[in-house]
Amino acid sequence: MTLTNSNPNYVVEIKEILSNARKRAYSAVNSAMVEAYWNIGKRIVEEEQDGKERAEYGKEIIKKLSKELTTEFGKGFSERTLWEIKQFYLIFIDFEKLRTVCAVLKWSHIKLIMRVSNKDAQQWYIKEAAEQNWSVRTLDRNISTLYYQRLLSSQEKDSVQNEMKQNTQEFQNDSFEFIKKPVETQCIASLLVFLFF
Repeated sequence: MTLTNSNPNYVVEIKEILSNARKRAYSAVNSAMVEAYWNIGKRIVEEEQDGKERAEYGKEIIKKLSKELTTEFGKGFSERTLWEIKQFYLIFIDFEKLRTVCAVLKWSHIKLIMRVSNKDAQQWYIKEAAEQNWSVRTLDRNISTLYYQRLLSSQEKDSVQNEMKQNTQEFQNDSFEFIKKPVETQCIASLLVFLFF
């Protein structure tokens, strides 16, 4: 049976609905995971300090925690990852300032920004990456080419911005490309079930 009176654009509209739902689901899961990492980092620091102002040297909390979490939850909780999570908390102690950008930025964005030593540059990269919806590759390129410092020192800011946009244009197309892949979609669905049901 054919639908002759049907709107020929309905398939395109349905695809758009699905695509938007996947993006929102990914954003919700990502935001929840970044917040969870911050809370884990906070808890690690609290445990290391054990109520004191500074942590005692030589505690093996991260090593033990890595083993426990890996046994319970599988890959993703290596000692290095837990150290990065701890650093995330220490660098960005005021999470409320980050809450809005966490809906946009991935953990990969955060890890790149944590490597920037200048606090003003960190704040600028967070703000710009979120507002401009930079892909991880765009952010990585901008940090490695000292985009923030070049903008500050340039009298031709438009020229610097145009050069950046031109050199990162191909990177921007991959921001949500993974969502089209069934494996990633299934992973997102599984995370949503794990987190909310």
